Amino acid sequence: MSQRLINKVAVVTGASKGIGAAVAKRLASEGAAVVVNYASSKTAAEQVVADILHRGGKAVAVQADVSKAEDIERLFTATQNAFGTIDILVNNAGIYTPAPLSDVDEQHFHQQFNLNVLGLLLTTQAAVKHFNTAGGSVVNISSVVSTHGMAGLSVYSATKGAVDSITRALAKELAPSKIRVNAINPGMVETEGVHATGFIQNRSNVEAVTPLGRIGQPDDVAPAVAFFASEEAAWITGETLYIAGGLR
Repeated sequence: MSQRLINKVAVVTGASKGIGAAVAKRLASEGAAVVVNYASSKTAAEQVVADILHRGGKAVAVQADVSKAEDIERLFTATQNAFGTIDILVNNAGIYTPAPLSDVDEQHFHQQFNLNVLGLLLTTQAAVKHFNTAGGSVVNISSVVSTHGMAGLSVYSATKGAVDSITRALAKELAPSKIRVNAINPGMVETEGVHATGFIQNRSNVEAVTPLGRIGQPDDVAPAVAFFASEEAAWITGETLYIAGGLR
């Protein structure tokens, strides 16, 4: 494993399981000290930290609901106390709740937008104050559904379309501070969340229209995050990278 991220500090939101956990472990394996953020899954987050420490890496778990400004402030205070300034932010925390149009209501809408969009904005806003003076990298985890419409996902798709737009806007806004902002748009990835929502039942349908013929695994996504976080991507900002087996 390369050590592209030696002496770097990364905050990964929603890192107790799924894509976030894989990303945290990958960044740590490449040398970064990692803050494993979680909202409620303390045991799972501590296990991710234990796995990183077992492999000789550096990590701490920090509880924070990143849809709440006061929690975000606590997240970065804890990060500063543990590791100092940061170099990498991975906005992975999100909620995914399928629903047909007939079931969409204010709670369904605001629950997803508050975390997937407002939370991402507020987390990035706070992170900018703690970034290293040399700049750094923000990686937003979006989704293929931001452009690939799927029935029953109107609100979730809208949040990810917003993430793509925010990525392009902040790439320009933060460029003078040498902070790069990119997004990764995974296709269907087998995670605890996909199983919990029952969306895994659509697996065969998704695989049938995916050129590479399978859904993804968290470790299919994590290496791309490490790339965007590294100096190998020093001239890349405002981009969205689809990791979806060819599904668009």
